[in-house]
Amino acid sequence: MKNLTCFRFFTFTTFLFLLISASARAQDVKPDTLKVLPADSVAVPKPDTTNLKLLPADSVATTMPDTIVQPPRVLVDTIRYRLIGDGNFTRGNVNRSLMVLRAELIFSGPVINIATNPRFTYGKQNGVLAERDSYVDLFVDVFKKRKTYVFGLAALETSNLRRIDLRQMAGAGIGYRVIKTKSHDLSLTDALLYESTNFFEKATVTTVRNSFRIKGKHSFLSDKFRFNHLTFIQPALNDLSNMRWNTILSAEMPLNRWVTLRTSFENSYESVVEVGRKRTDSRITFGISVGNK
Repeated sequence: MKNLTCFRFFTFTTFLFLLISASARAQDVKPDTLKVLPADSVAVPKPDTTNLKLLPADSVATTMPDTIVQPPRVLVDTIRYRLIGDGNFTRGNVNRSLMVLRAELIFSGPVINIATNPRFTYGKQNGVLAERDSYVDLFVDVFKKRKTYVFGLAALETSNLRRIDLRQMAGAGIGYRVIKTKSHDLSLTDALLYESTNFFEKATVTTVRNSFRIKGKHSFLSDKFRFNHLTFIQPALNDLSNMRWNTILSAEMPLNRWVTLRTSFENSYESVVEVGRKRTDSRITFGISVGNK
């Protein structure tokens, strides 16, 4: 290309031709001293394939190390449940009927544990409605499989017995697992709760409570007898005279894996009640539970 360009401009100036020719000679390189390598040989040297033996595809696959497939992480991997029916019925000078329906549902996963314990109580005395109470809660525990964990909770409650139209609670706290064995499970929790109670006649009461809970499950005689206990102590932080507590004790005798006979004792106390209502209530019931819990 350079020689063709020089030829075209030769008629214009001999000096320019000589200059270009001298420059071309100075930059000319002998072709036998320059070796042009293909682009792939510059990036990676080619291996020696003279002694390469080709293996069948299946034998190559067997030489590869086994890869460990990690299972996908799930939010919930275990579900436990129990349905409980308790009651107490008397006839004679005092006609009393009491029925308590409960459920215990637990959804467990590697990180989060979700539990709810709804219950409904219905009772009459001498034909007059005494109890038509409902309660539902939701506990969300994070890292409950550890010794120390955190949780959040919310609850709704109505009570004809205590003349409560609606009670709302929500809060969060920390838990500590004291004992965790095959036969014994004991935990302590402490939380701060915001509470609002709408009474039938009394003005609405709102407060912030400290809620301390003791919860235990114990089995004896190779799981032929069980004892469960649950206690809440809840003083109001802005008024220490505003106190609530609740205790449920139950003794159980499993008939098989699914069915259990049980009896329970419950005691509750509230310092702020409507006029004409007692602060303390106690009841004893007998019943049966069905479930895998």
